[in-house]
Amino acid sequence: MRRNPDYLIVGSGLASLVFGSLAAKSGKVVHIIEAHEFAGGFGHTFEMANKYKFNAQLHYVWNCGEGESVNQVLKKLNLEEDVKFNRYNPDGFDHMYIPGYSVKIPSDSDELIRRLVSLFPDYEKNIVSFLREVNIVAKGLDNISYPINASQIIKNLNPVITTLSHLKKTLQQVFDQFHLPLEVQALLASQWPDFLLPPDKLSFYAWVMLFTGYQRGAYYPEKHFEHVIDSLKKEIISNGGQFFFETEVTNFILEKRVMKGVKSRNLKTGQLNDHLGNTVICNMDPQKAARIIGIHKFSKKLQKRLNFEYSPSNFMAYCVVKDLDLRKFGFGEWNVFHSGHKNINEAYHNMYDNFDYSNPSFAITTPTLLTNKGGDCPPNHQIVELLTVANYEHWKQLKIGDQRIYKNKKMEILDAMLDVVEKEYIPGFRNHMVFKMTGSPTTNERYCWCPQGNSYGSNITPENIGPGRLNYKTSLKNFYFCNASSGFAGFAGTFWTGATLYERLTGDKVLKK
Repeated sequence: MRRNPDYLIVGSGLASLVFGSLAAKSGKVVHIIEAHEFAGGFGHTFEMANKYKFNAQLHYVWNCGEGESVNQVLKKLNLEEDVKFNRYNPDGFDHMYIPGYSVKIPSDSDELIRRLVSLFPDYEKNIVSFLREVNIVAKGLDNISYPINASQIIKNLNPVITTLSHLKKTLQQVFDQFHLPLEVQALLASQWPDFLLPPDKLSFYAWVMLFTGYQRGAYYPEKHFEHVIDSLKKEIISNGGQFFFETEVTNFILEKRVMKGVKSRNLKTGQLNDHLGNTVICNMDPQKAARIIGIHKFSKKLQKRLNFEYSPSNFMAYCVVKDLDLRKFGFGEWNVFHSGHKNINEAYHNMYDNFDYSNPSFAITTPTLLTNKGGDCPPNHQIVELLTVANYEHWKQLKIGDQRIYKNKKMEILDAMLDVVEKEYIPGFRNHMVFKMTGSPTTNERYCWCPQGNSYGSNITPENIGPGRLNYKTSLKNFYFCNASSGFAGFAGTFWTGATLYERLTGDKVLKK
């Protein structure tokens, strides 16, 4: 009789790959079912024109330094010597540009204060007070995050109390609390594409975690993101695990509130199968899974937690240029964030709510300048990626309507961003372009199987951060959530999510403070 796997995992996003690789390394049998042809979710890499490779969404990451969570997971897997990361320039890992002002965000907080004060000397007290508060909250968050250490909380009681006072605040509310001028707000919040939310909606906690996390170290994989995903996948396979790609879960097998497995359909052959497992780990979107299972089968408490709002989606442009030295134009081991407005909230709402990209705000990232390992494009070529926010409902209506209008709108937005690139950063950029491709929220929904094209699962608002949000627990036996909505989004967040679930189910320690 064939043995059921110890863990049957639905979905191969980064959180589940981390969980699966840790479980497989410990001797457990792991099976992973994935509807896509690639593993990795938003972290997967795809190839175009047989020579250009692009990562679906990941650009730069944090918590990869020695002793940090990603590094701890890799050490547990004995992968730390093979999966390495290059650090962005600590003197300026993010370059922020708004009308009339620019600043390079350094790793040193005192240096950031000096740079901002030199631009806005009349607001020195406000700037110093705000950034000191950010560092206090970062310390407090570290002390109240998993694994919780009561003695550490007592030793750091003041930072913890300060942190708890900001529990339900947006970034904008804290900006206002410290009376920061609009220009300083814009420079500090120009990396809003990392969250796809403006300051008046974004959780202050989330912003602090990401901002200070990148200050500790912003990184890019030495061998690109494809190598990271492949390394986790190989760890699972080499320890007896299996992947079932292009296999869609059509139903869950539930007997008297005990999860037994799933029913599936092969998307290429149409073949139907049952997959059983001793424990089922759900990397699929929790709301989608709950609808398939039947929301009424969950506890009232869990039904409430499942009623979250999805994060917004994005618009991506993947470009390749030839015979153009981007370093001569101010690009390098950093990202560029451009805002056409001093008011980030206004810039965001113009694009998201009004579908107006005539003065766009967006991120520019150049992955081929971040490692010398190559492999993503031929010599003398460079990859340039542009990212901004996009409203799923707008794009859905265009998609189901006139395809010509849909395609024209994508080109219109790309052209608006390229106009900015040529005017503000790289004259003649289009003359060097040899490839361009765009992706909308409906693209994300189709290829990454994310409802409404959402980029981060639950929206990163104060309501979805902190106590009361969805976690790994479900009210069904042998069934656990393991994804951005039940943990945290992003590369570091999903590493943490997969590793903490592994710890909780096995008792085997991975993460240490």
